[in-house]
Amino acid sequence: MKGYFKNIFLFLGLLLFVGCANDFTDKLTPTPVAYGKINELVLVGDKNIWEGPVGDTIRYYLSSAYIILPQPEPTLDIRFYEPKDLIEVQGRKNYRSYLFVGDFSDESSPTTSMIKKDIGSEAVYRAGSDPTFNVSVGNNKWAKDQLLIYQFAKNQNELIDNIRKNAATILKRVNAHDDEIVEANIYQGGVNGELVSLVQAKMGVTLKVPYDYFLAMEDSTNNVIWLRKETDFLTSGIFIKKFPYESQDQLTKAGIKGQLNKLGLYVSTEVEGTYKHINDVDLPMYATNLQLNGKFVVETRGIWEMVDDYMGGPFMSFSILNPEKNEILLVEGFVHAPGKEKRDYMQQLKHIFGTLKF
Repeated sequence: MKGYFKNIFLFLGLLLFVGCANDFTDKLTPTPVAYGKINELVLVGDKNIWEGPVGDTIRYYLSSAYIILPQPEPTLDIRFYEPKDLIEVQGRKNYRSYLFVGDFSDESSPTTSMIKKDIGSEAVYRAGSDPTFNVSVGNNKWAKDQLLIYQFAKNQNELIDNIRKNAATILKRVNAHDDEIVEANIYQGGVNGELVSLVQAKMGVTLKVPYDYFLAMEDSTNNVIWLRKETDFLTSGIFIKKFPYESQDQLTKAGIKGQLNKLGLYVSTEVEGTYKHINDVDLPMYATNLQLNGKFVVETRGIWEMVDDYMGGPFMSFSILNPEKNEILLVEGFVHAPGKEKRDYMQQLKHIFGTLKF
């Protein structure tokens, strides 16, 4: 009898152990981490949506040309999948950013079914009664660090209108989601503490300068610093200059262009007499106003070229008004990367500019 009960207890203990072991294994099953490039968006929708006016609207607002580059590059790289495509290949569920687009009037639509299931019955009911509620955001559906944006409407005409209204917000969401990767790429070697200290001492601002930049030139007389990064395929430069604020004309496109061309005189090639010059004939110089850490900024973008030599590329500048000292701080970033796409490099420069604080 003792042996019998002993066997029973061993058997029950084994069952308990197996049950616990299975549960423990389930908890150890790793959740995949989302992957993908920055500025990449996976569009999930029905084929008729993608190939019709709705798809045209999405491409126009989210995949149009990035401002402003020598050769056109899309603002976002969009790849399209139908819901069944996600099931056929498991890896298609592990991208970083998704946009689901659904016409709720199409009850037979697999995408509509997927969206309704994901956002829940309360949100579906609200979408039917509140025309202003046409977009929802989720995270980590199939993998960690995933962004999921659901765009929906009662019919395709409303869907087109909603995409038009929400495109800028969608783009900002995707860019903000990419910020962590952009930051990691820029500062994978750390921060150049010597250049941070130099910029702070000479310009009165802090700027998070990546470790792989070096001091190319300092002109104390004219309050100019030039920082450079050099690789086998890329030259990236950052100019920082401060000067007294005298009139509003200094913050016009003409005034900023004049200052940028003065900075261009510091840049030359091995060909004698060359210098960097803003080319606003082949492509216009774009300007917009924004705020950076409480300061008024005029952001400009365009293309530059070397006078008397065959070099050129895109540039971006921030002209920042500092009323406390009655000064303007001009920060220009420019790129030379022949044969390479330049959108991501310009995005990195803007990210660096965003770290600037007085």
